[in-house]
Amino acid sequence: PDFAILLGDTIYGDDVCPSPPNAPGSELAAVTLDQFRAKHRYQRGSASVQRFLASVPVYAIWDDHEVRNNFSGPHDPLMPVGRQAFLEYWPIGTPTEDPARLYRKFRRGADAEFFILDTRQYRDKNADPDSPTKTMLGAAQREWLTEGLVRSTATWKFIVTSVPLSNPKGGTAQVPGNDSWARAADGTGFQTELRAIVNAILKGRVRNVIWLAGDVHYTQVNAYDPNVDGTPDFHEFIAGPRSAAPGKPIPPDPAFKPTTFHSEGGFYNFGLVTVNKSELRLDIVDDTGLPRFTRTFKAQ
Repeated sequence: PDFAILLGDTIYGDDVCPSPPNAPGSELAAVTLDQFRAKHRYQRGSASVQRFLASVPVYAIWDDHEVRNNFSGPHDPLMPVGRQAFLEYWPIGTPTEDPARLYRKFRRGADAEFFILDTRQYRDKNADPDSPTKTMLGAAQREWLTEGLVRSTATWKFIVTSVPLSNPKGGTAQVPGNDSWARAADGTGFQTELRAIVNAILKGRVRNVIWLAGDVHYTQVNAYDPNVDGTPDFHEFIAGPRSAAPGKPIPPDPAFKPTTFHSEGGFYNFGLVTVNKSELRLDIVDDTGLPRFTRTFKAQ
């Protein structure tokens, strides 16, 4: 491929990886900077990963397991060391005035612009009730995203979000509250902020918006029609995992009027996207190299 986007959980810093059956070197849960570094170094011990990184440009962003499950950045004391190790091991050009900033955008020709979100560093506690003041992105990042989408002249605008739009992904006893954008039955989640972003897309008449998501360990392809005019206003492609335990898909939350074209779990996979001026092709590819789902989307 021309490049790859890694949607987070590039390590499982908070999990013990027993040996056997796995290769030795990751039999601990990281709590220090050196231990987080060791987790990244362990992944790069794989010959296949080395070949991949030597031949394919990569844009990486973190999710929760670069620190620990479902973490909310400002409230987690391990975030600074997890972030430092992540920045040491991935090629991210942070601005000099904000050396911890991970969100960024890049352009590939006339047809594709990518907005990579940091859904961890600025988020409120998952357990807080959803409200107009609750945020996953923080005010500065949200404004950067909505203004960038409206101003973009690219045919296709990709929003890279490590957590999905409409999976009410519940928390744990250790970290309660919904971890994704959707609103859960307990009233937690970040749906109000997502609705503000969706409203900006609708108000700005931003066309051909694709959200790329991961985290939930299954594949799903959704079209969303929040204004119920019969024309999808954006799409969501969920792919993964590459090497973690595959999960079982659940239907998307109905809040933004989704239509699901594909939903499947139980296998390792990645998404392959090919774009030009008039159309986008999506392939969900399994670990044998065969497409499990293919669909072509026409530009609006």
